[in-house]
Amino acid sequence: MPTDASRIVSRNPADPADIVCDLPATGAWATVEAADRGRDAHRAWYAAGAAARSSALTAAAHAVEEAADELADLAVREVGKPLTEARAEVSRTVTILRYYAQLPYDATGSVHEPAAGTGLLLTRRRPRGVAGLITPWNFPYAIPVWKAAPALAAGNAVVLKPAPEATACALRLTELFQQVLPDGVFALVPGRAPEGNALVTAVDAVSFTGSTLTGGAVVRTATARGIPVQAETGGLNAALVLPDADPARAAAHIAAAIAGYAGQKCTATSRVIAVGGALGPLRDALADALRAIPAADPSRPATVCGPLISEQAREKVLAAGHDLALLAGGKRGDGPGWYAEPTLVEQVPSGHPLLREEVFGPIAVLLHADDLGRAVRMTNSVTYGLVTSVHTADLDAALHGLDGLDTGMIRVNAPSTGVDFHLPFGGTKSSSHGPREQGRSAPDFYTSTRTYALHRATDSTT
Repeated sequence: MPTDASRIVSRNPADPADIVCDLPATGAWATVEAADRGRDAHRAWYAAGAAARSSALTAAAHAVEEAADELADLAVREVGKPLTEARAEVSRTVTILRYYAQLPYDATGSVHEPAAGTGLLLTRRRPRGVAGLITPWNFPYAIPVWKAAPALAAGNAVVLKPAPEATACALRLTELFQQVLPDGVFALVPGRAPEGNALVTAVDAVSFTGSTLTGGAVVRTATARGIPVQAETGGLNAALVLPDADPARAAAHIAAAIAGYAGQKCTATSRVIAVGGALGPLRDALADALRAIPAADPSRPATVCGPLISEQAREKVLAAGHDLALLAGGKRGDGPGWYAEPTLVEQVPSGHPLLREEVFGPIAVLLHADDLGRAVRMTNSVTYGLVTSVHTADLDAALHGLDGLDTGMIRVNAPSTGVDFHLPFGGTKSSSHGPREQGRSAPDFYTSTRTYALHRATDSTT
């Protein structure tokens, strides 16, 4: 359906007639003004000290926790996230805030001896100023917060530009943050490309999660300005199943990673590579597991696969599986929403888009490799390198046979989906650009290092 660039309209993907949010776009000039206000506000925010920033983030965690049911229901309605997943995301968001609430008390530098003579060498990390965050719709709370929390903890101000499809979620999250933060420290700029472009030209650091095409443009603009930028831009993730794996258990993990949230995660499984004799048992088990996951109303607690975010997204999934050998799915789901059945295909010709491009839906390709070495080469054959799941009982294979994998994350006997918030997140090749997100790695991106050389006033120095 046509869009008006001057307005942001989000619809319920389970019931497209239900308009969740309709408001004016911020505009490029107002976006720049928000960044300018943030630059002024950040100085007082940083000067307030560690205790003030820690207390504010703790209060934000409490506010999100108090609004948990409301936030989960809103995510179900606006972005079609299954209710159980939506509740888990809100809970995770609270945990992320509490984790980073301790960050202001961490050491911000180190002390060193000079190479020669007397004196003292110090390093100190300082906030960059204003962090611009451009976030997707699929994790409307967790992704903005895992970017914003370390930025705020370090003393930066934040300007958030969410995906239009998740505007209502971002509005409510912003209201909760602004209740506990000083004016100007956390700002929201609803919009599309004009607001995103303006933000990248106005802030002091940019963190982006979204499509590869848009991420590339963000990186180029930020790099030309000489400001730090990180971009997470997707994956074409593989699940490797070795012959010694339990086919039913592996199938359950992989089906969840294909169909969960209708495959709308950058960590979803898109390629399944059966090694050696694993092919036959896995084919049957995985097809059965996917047929047992209907595309259903996301408001039901038992739903795993809800609607696609848009009609265009659904048609892309259906077109991708057209005229291929179907093992499961391949059809529209029931109801008025943008549903597509979880789909598994095989005998996909070389060069097919499913083997090269991220579809971002509940569809995967079943492939075969004669041995683990061949499976690793097949995994590495795409331009993405985010995450690989491996299913095996062989510890040696898990620890050493996977050394050649060119992916940022490897999950053994677990779905490809699922992220540990306290560990670095990111991939290789076109999946990621710049420093890792999350965990102890995150604060480094939002700060810069100052090196001090201290000498006595009476010493002769050069």
